[in-house]
Amino acid sequence: MVSEVKTVKNDYQNWTDEKLWEAYAATGSMKIKQELALRYLYIVRNVAIQMRNVYVGFAQLDDIVNEGVIVIMNAIDKFDIHMNVKFETFVSKRIRGMIIDMARKQDWVPRTVKKNAKDIDEAVMKLYGRNGRMPTAEETAEYLNMPLDKYEKTLSKASLFYILSLDMLMEEKTENGNPKNVQIPSMNAGEQPEESYLGNEFKEILMDGIKSLKENEQTVISLYYMEELSAREIARILEVSEPRISQIHSGAIRKLRMYINEKLK
Repeated sequence: MVSEVKTVKNDYQNWTDEKLWEAYAATGSMKIKQELALRYLYIVRNVAIQMRNVYVGFAQLDDIVNEGVIVIMNAIDKFDIHMNVKFETFVSKRIRGMIIDMARKQDWVPRTVKKNAKDIDEAVMKLYGRNGRMPTAEETAEYLNMPLDKYEKTLSKASLFYILSLDMLMEEKTENGNPKNVQIPSMNAGEQPEESYLGNEFKEILMDGIKSLKENEQTVISLYYMEELSAREIARILEVSEPRISQIHSGAIRKLRMYINEKLK
C-alpha cells in the first residue's frame, strides 16, 4: 500500500495543500487523492512510533504504516475542508483508533499486568478515601507490602495497560453507534477545533480531571496527546529520563481513569 502511494507520478508537487483539497473536492481525482495521502503519510509514522508499545507484541511498524495508509485514504473521502478542524487532527485520531482496535482484538495485555493494574487502582482508591488526597508512590508501595523499586517496575509495566484502557474509553461508541472520537483537549476552550466531536458533559469531566492533576502530569499529558510526542521526545524537553516520563504518564492516566469512572457512575 505504501509503495503504491509512493509510485504516483508527482504532478502536483508545487500545489499547496489547500489547492489539492479544493481540486479533490471538485473532481474526486484518484491521482490527487494519492498525492494528499503521500503528504500526510508522516502522520501515520508519527502515531505509529508514539504508540509502538501498544502493538509491539503483535505487529511491526511497517504493518501499522500500511494499515494507516488505508485509514488516510478513507479519511480523505470523509473529511470536510469547511470544518473548523485540521486534517492532521481529524486523521490522527482515526489512526490511533485503528491501533487501539487492533490491540483490543489481540487482547495482548497479560493477565498478570491487568491484575497488578487493578491492585494498584484499588490501593490508590482506598488510600485516597482514607487520607483525602492521592497517595505517594511510597505510600502505595507500603500499602501493597511491596519494595518501592518493585512497585515502580510493576507500575511501569502496567502503564501500557493504563494507556490502552484510557484510549479505549475515549474511543467508545455512542448510543447510535458513532465513535465519540474524544481526545485530550486543550486547557483553553478557545483552542478546541474538534468541539463538535466532544460530548459536552464528557469534555467537561475530562477537562476537570486534567486540571486536578499536578503541573508536571498536565504537561506530560498535553505533550503526549495534543502534541503527539513520544516519551523519549518528552523526556528530552523536560530534561528527565524516559522511565521518569513513563512513571509520570502512567500515574496521570491512572488518576484520570479513576476520576472519569467516578464521575460517570
